[in-house]
Amino acid sequence: MPRQLFVTTALPYANAAFHIGHIMEYIQADIWVRTQRMLGSTVHFVGADDAHGAPIMIAAEKAGKTPQAFVAEIAAGRKQYLDGFHISFDHWHTTDSPENVELSQDIYRRLKANGFISSKVIEQFFDPVKGMFLPDRYIKGECPKCGAKDQYGDSCEVCGSVYTPTELKNPYSTLTGATPVLKQSEHFFFRLSDPRCLEFLRSWTQDGRLQTEVANKAAEWLNQDAGLSDWDISRDAPYFGIPIPDAPGKYFYVWLDAPVGYLASLKSYFALKNIDFEGFFADPAVEQIHFIGKDIIYFHTLFWPAMLKFSGYKTPDSVFVHGFLTVSGEKMSKSRGTGLSPLKYLELGLNPEWLRYYLAAKLNARVEDVDFNPEDFVARVNSDLIGKYINIASRASGFLTKHFNGELSAWKERAGAESLSPMTFHALAAKERIIDALQGRDFGRALRDIMAVADVVNQQYDAAKPWEIAKDPQQRERLHAVCSDAIRAFSVLTYFLSPVLPHTAERVAQWLGLVTPLRFADLEVLPQKIQPYSHLMQRIDPLVLDKLFELPDASVTPEVIPGGEALAAEIKIDDFAKIDLRVAKIVHAEIVTGSDKLLKLTLDAGEGRTRQVFSGIKSAYQPEDLVGKLTVLVANLAPRKMKFGVSEGMVLAASHADEKAYPGIYLLDPQAGAQPGMRIR
Repeated sequence: MPRQLFVTTALPYANAAFHIGHIMEYIQADIWVRTQRMLGSTVHFVGADDAHGAPIMIAAEKAGKTPQAFVAEIAAGRKQYLDGFHISFDHWHTTDSPENVELSQDIYRRLKANGFISSKVIEQFFDPVKGMFLPDRYIKGECPKCGAKDQYGDSCEVCGSVYTPTELKNPYSTLTGATPVLKQSEHFFFRLSDPRCLEFLRSWTQDGRLQTEVANKAAEWLNQDAGLSDWDISRDAPYFGIPIPDAPGKYFYVWLDAPVGYLASLKSYFALKNIDFEGFFADPAVEQIHFIGKDIIYFHTLFWPAMLKFSGYKTPDSVFVHGFLTVSGEKMSKSRGTGLSPLKYLELGLNPEWLRYYLAAKLNARVEDVDFNPEDFVARVNSDLIGKYINIASRASGFLTKHFNGELSAWKERAGAESLSPMTFHALAAKERIIDALQGRDFGRALRDIMAVADVVNQQYDAAKPWEIAKDPQQRERLHAVCSDAIRAFSVLTYFLSPVLPHTAERVAQWLGLVTPLRFADLEVLPQKIQPYSHLMQRIDPLVLDKLFELPDASVTPEVIPGGEALAAEIKIDDFAKIDLRVAKIVHAEIVTGSDKLLKLTLDAGEGRTRQVFSGIKSAYQPEDLVGKLTVLVANLAPRKMKFGVSEGMVLAASHADEKAYPGIYLLDPQAGAQPGMRIR
């Protein structure tokens, strides 16, 4: 049945251009939206820039611009990406808008009236030079546990300890270098700890609207002994954000007003289209759908639905979560040739539908990472799209144009083994399962089924040998039927592929004289005549693709960024000899509940027992991917009692000093052949 849908993707932070992870999410959502539109559903598909927060305020100041001008410059570059990859947003807006101010403040007032807002005085570090309270990531100092220098205000990258900024030794502001002072301030909190929140979220997260993996994770958070903590939703001036009503100098924390930006973008779009915003959400048939990455599940499955519920707004009907994108099994890295730039992809003239098809072939309805492998990309696109799909049209069309003026033969009904339309019937028989897979976001399965149909069509076409029967005037009708059947099957395949290959589908529709826009309801209204064939898609040239991953030219300023920090003070060989480094095997790894940074590792260092080590590498590694790998252990470090247990050592990893500009954590990995317990000298 046709549906009424409001669909969004996660809002990109407006401090940089789109990266390939954004494009993957937009392609996934776009394919699903196009599928729904082909089914006759009404879809309002909107996006926006997440424009507020201290990082944008500070970046704008460094650039000598106002935050508004800084954000506008970023926003001006969005269209080339969205158009380039055929992303069909109806509207693109910004959280720095009158609509977002109105909606955010209204939600806050309603929450406050319902008893979900509280306030208390907290103590924070304040930069006396900058004249502002410092977020945790703008404070550095010495780790209170291991003494490591230049650690951020919330956790130590060296030993993995988690702490508050006030525990740092010799703290300093990363903005001015000044020593921060403690200063009190009143902050406002959303009472997530309220029993009403817990009761609602336990029901909302477990009623089938979330993927199993996401529902299970939400259950972990909701069932922990400590319950949910109240959420600090305020920040002090100076801050680029939305003012809190009746609280001078206070602003909403960016994560409160950012998701409200979904509603603000829709409200802005409806104003342009003269659609009643309140009336739309009053319709119980309306479905609210969000596509997001797995790194922001907490905000979208706890904060966001609770905010909406207890302010009287509609809660999301589904939150569709996807994994991350890697290149050849590795995290993105320009310096190692595994950085995939979407803009460079377009500038090189690579067909955007190649990427849409390849990513779709890897995507399913589960929360799984997607890997882009260049060799596989070339093979899959050239084999599937050119060798199977396009091949049908290019082979059959010539005979129809040459011998029958492009006219297709009458489509004869099935007559057992005598049927003259087996290819078309086979394609139509796959309709239900392919559309079901597309609706269910199991795009990989849908494309496998589509290509299986294409295989059968090609096999049956080859078995008929039209190139031979074309030589026999007595088989003219047979030639006409075989080629017409192949083109009609190609038409059906085009409908199936249209959400994935929208530009190619439009060209095919024009060539075949199909009714546009393509709708699945018209799928069996088959073409009667074709125009002369023109090339629909070319093969990928691997040499062109190579340019996408070219390493920086050594003759120009290198893109390889140094470690970002000066060398430590010189030591003697005797100092180094005091450190006992051992090869260790990771026999088990798991997430540490309550920590955003830590993984708990169980290590075999050849001692006849295992060790437990906590490591701040959660942002870079999935626990299951570490099991069985070798790493390097500081084996003679004194055991240290942490919040989550005792850590019996430390594993070694590399990272850049400025992790925001150059993210990435890389565990040291001994080569194959090394054995647990071997000493590193």
